[in-house]
Amino acid sequence: MLDATDAALVAALQRDGRASFQELANEVGISREAARARVQRLLDRREVRVVGIVAPEVVGLGALAHVSVEAVGDSAAAARVLAGRDAVMFLSRTAGRRQLVADVRARDAAALDVELAAIRSAPQVRGIEVVRCVELVKEAYSSNWASSASSASSASSPGGREAPARERAATPAPDERDRALLALLQRDGRTSYTDLAERVGLSQAATRARVLRLIDSGAVHVTGLVASAAVGVREAAGIGIGVEADAGSVAAAAAAIEGVNFVMTGHGRFDLVCGVDAPDRARLLATLDRLRALPGAVRSESWVHLEIVKEDYAQISPI
Repeated sequence: MLDATDAALVAALQRDGRASFQELANEVGISREAARARVQRLLDRREVRVVGIVAPEVVGLGALAHVSVEAVGDSAAAARVLAGRDAVMFLSRTAGRRQLVADVRARDAAALDVELAAIRSAPQVRGIEVVRCVELVKEAYSSNWASSASSASSASSPGGREAPARERAATPAPDERDRALLALLQRDGRTSYTDLAERVGLSQAATRARVLRLIDSGAVHVTGLVASAAVGVREAAGIGIGVEADAGSVAAAAAAIEGVNFVMTGHGRFDLVCGVDAPDRARLLATLDRLRALPGAVRSESWVHLEIVKEDYAQISPI
């Protein structure tokens, strides 16, 4: 578990993963040297990873779906196959009516259909049920780039939090050097401007200007991904909800509930898919009950995450 100072540093890194050690020190109220040492310890222990999460529309990924998978026999075999597909961004073995759940992202509806067909035909997969995203209301890690099916995240990511929405300029189409910078930031969001400049063949000033433009435009959000054990999250679940009226209002109410880290509306098996995390089983059950009791919710189905097999937000191949 993180102490109060480390927790404050992690919260600051979640807001701005590229904040300087002096900025972090000022925000938390410690010396620059102490901030550097504490952040390095958090990174070394893998209690937090600072990465750049690229806006899906920047790399042409405009369709996503939440997929429930019924596997025959040992679900581990099917999980290994599905985890090998680049379009599968998140995959979990679950306790529930279906043995696996996945988040799948693709270029467009046609490409998504191809991915869904591949999942259906994978060894030991008996069948799938799909929710195609209409609106991403709240997600665990990324900044709020879009309110449509151009962005997705795990419906179950532990330790998640919602980044505040900001007014942003139109996201630019990245050129070759932008894509190189985005690929580097995906792996280590705190890579120095000096190292970034050396890798992409630009001056440090030009590199800094490009990185700031990419961040300010919403092309990339540099944030801290927190290990669940470090923040006391020991239970994670997802829940699908059917509604009788406007899904948007129910989704907004769900997003305001403490412990809910992901909310999307969609078409298919459910009208809403939500992710929940909690420090213990009792808190998890209480949050799930609050979601089931939302005005307008008429049916629900939940699943507990037993093993997160894949959680990969990298969308640009390394240079």
